[in-house]
Amino acid sequence: MISATLILSSSQLNQKSAGYPIDPVRFTSVKVTDQFWGQRLKASREVTIPLAFSKCEETGRYDNFVKAAEQMHADHNLGYKVSGYSFDDTDVYKTIEGASYVLQTYPDPQLEAYIDSVLAIVAAAQEPDGYLYTSRTMNPEHPHQWAGSKRWESVEDLSHEFYNLGHMVEGACAHYVATGKKTFLDIAMKYADCVCREIGDGADQVVRVPGHQIAEMALAKLYTLTGEKKYLDMAKFFLDKRGTTYLKQEYSQSHKPVLEQDEAVGHAVRAAYMYSGMADVAALTGDKDYIDAIDRIWENIVGKKMYITGGIGSTNSGEAFGANYQLPNMSAYCETCAAIGNVYVNYRMFLLHGDAKYYDVLERTLYNGLLSGVSLEGDGFFYPNPLESMGQHQRQAWFGCACCPSNICRFIPSVPGYIYAVKDNDLYVNLYMSNTLTHKINGKSVVISQETSYPWNGDVDITVDKTAAKQFSMKLRIPGWVRGDVVPSDLYTYADGKKLGYKVLVNGEEVSSEIENGYFTVTRKWKKGDKISLHLDMEPRIVKANPNVAADEGRIAIEKGPVVFCAEWPDNDFSVRSVLMNRKPQLTVEHRSDLLYGIDQIKADAQTIAYDKDGKVIVDNVELTMIPYYAWCHRGSGEMAVWLPQELRVTEPQMPETLTSRSKVAVSRRGSSNIALNDRLVPMYEEDRSVPYFYWRPNQNSKQEWITYTFPQETSVSNSTIYWYDDNPWGDCRVPSAWRLYYMENGSWLPVQTSDSYTTRRGVANKVDFKPVKTTAMKVEVDMPEGYACGMFEWDVR
Repeated sequence: MISATLILSSSQLNQKSAGYPIDPVRFTSVKVTDQFWGQRLKASREVTIPLAFSKCEETGRYDNFVKAAEQMHADHNLGYKVSGYSFDDTDVYKTIEGASYVLQTYPDPQLEAYIDSVLAIVAAAQEPDGYLYTSRTMNPEHPHQWAGSKRWESVEDLSHEFYNLGHMVEGACAHYVATGKKTFLDIAMKYADCVCREIGDGADQVVRVPGHQIAEMALAKLYTLTGEKKYLDMAKFFLDKRGTTYLKQEYSQSHKPVLEQDEAVGHAVRAAYMYSGMADVAALTGDKDYIDAIDRIWENIVGKKMYITGGIGSTNSGEAFGANYQLPNMSAYCETCAAIGNVYVNYRMFLLHGDAKYYDVLERTLYNGLLSGVSLEGDGFFYPNPLESMGQHQRQAWFGCACCPSNICRFIPSVPGYIYAVKDNDLYVNLYMSNTLTHKINGKSVVISQETSYPWNGDVDITVDKTAAKQFSMKLRIPGWVRGDVVPSDLYTYADGKKLGYKVLVNGEEVSSEIENGYFTVTRKWKKGDKISLHLDMEPRIVKANPNVAADEGRIAIEKGPVVFCAEWPDNDFSVRSVLMNRKPQLTVEHRSDLLYGIDQIKADAQTIAYDKDGKVIVDNVELTMIPYYAWCHRGSGEMAVWLPQELRVTEPQMPETLTSRSKVAVSRRGSSNIALNDRLVPMYEEDRSVPYFYWRPNQNSKQEWITYTFPQETSVSNSTIYWYDDNPWGDCRVPSAWRLYYMENGSWLPVQTSDSYTTRRGVANKVDFKPVKTTAMKVEVDMPEGYACGMFEWDVR
């Protein structure tokens, strides 16, 4: 049977589908010339994308496709061992997607040829009916442990077959739009057709929904590209059936049918991708039930579950949304992929409703919770993005589960496609950055350019370079931060009493207009050389959180324009976590073109609070320096905080040094940050995971681990207290099966003498008193429970 994919003509691919209420302006129409975003796009092109391709080679991603192709053509089982993750194929698709965006702006024959060579490998691994899933095909008799014994058997759990399809389609659409080549698109449509044939209510079909969502939004995109309604129908089928199949759980948002949901729950990335798909279906079909459902969920996120940075997903337990207003700072998960998902959701909500409030959330996420996920150089990545740190967080060059780096790889080059949108005779200007737009408005060509130093100031010039359209409207987004709204809810509010303004001039003369849905509209007969000058007042602002957000009670945050600021250790010669902000802080701004590729610094008079060695409080007057949150952790690891105390009752005085805080730490095997072991921070109750913790990463060959403290000098000690970390049920850390204490004597480790029990209660003090010893070092030895790792919040010796 010949797949319909292979006989689609170019004209069919370009046919007009029933689109969104507001039309996107594709990345192919926009050339970014911006200093701020130009640096990010350059880093992505020259560093991130080559790094991602090299990691696909080094980690065997390409080999998986080669092995699958070899197995398909073999007359016996080749015995390939299927390892890694069942979604490793997607790193290849996502990297090709990002590279495709880059090719449009920076044509590169060598890169294009490399992509072609990779796609040849991918195509060879596709089974004749379109199925493409290397985790099964490379060894059908012994597939990946998450794959299930046959197709789709475990797709609602961990096989990720539909997830792989989703990222394949997303990458293929970008590749086709950027290059005009159908190579990747043919592969993706063939797999999509396979799914459309085998999934459904028919007699020869099975009813399944994605365990990890993204296929919904990808199939909607494939529909808008090809006009093939079956893809939109499949996207809606996945959503309609969710919550009605065998697996019902909040983790994957399958606890109830999507149209009955009104709260963001479960794994934040899965959720954001599903909500994006719901918004797609709502916008592309006009289905009122879907519109009402996604509106309810959006209001819950923005009103009760979003960080000031735009980050979502507050807990590492299931990488999930927490309860309403549960927004801890140091333990904030805020996965980079979830921030990208938040952009996707709000972009689609704008295309559905045309209200600037969705872009207010999108912009906040873009400049803060998303950009923090990748280093300025493009070679380091955060998986979680906390709002407070003691130095236990560092960007990594890559991860075994590489979803965040490869997602950044595909997202950053796509930013030009978020600047504009069109509806009939209206051109929406949604983001401000220097660029040139070449597009059609009502079928007439226009060329428009932006010049600005945004986000450091609010002056934007928009010039009509060419136009055949004559009269049309430019709708300029007046951001919520200008109009007095931190976010479009009462979750965060400005607390400084300032009233910012804006001004719009056309060819030097001020014009007026009513603000409608957040937009200032200028309608006229445009001619070449016409210029709009937009001025947005941009000053440092003081923000307070809703009183229901316990983690931010008595604290303030500082932002300027769309950028959230933080205090970090390299700019301050004191503990930034010990700061007390003045009741009426005076904030000053200094632009530093020599620092972190050019940033604003905000300075404020403040005080620090500390205990001396006798336990007395010491107060010092200091000047606090803050930098953009996205730029933290570029000068080494150390203290950082976004929310700063303004009330004495929530201050965290710097603690006096203890024996263990002055000790040298050694561990048997590398795990998470050692700093947590002796940082003097302990959980307040058994389930408190808001303070740093150390854990050994799981290792099946590891049965026993140890930690040692080497003291500054020989000291008499007689007790030890450990706070065990346990992330049951979601994680892989458990309390130990047993543990023991030793002290150093004459170069040998000797067990302490005690009649106390070595208790293993999680999150509380497990204290052991022992016969006093004079020693230079102590050691704790830990027996691992089978199949799990161990960890601890704190180990104190006195």
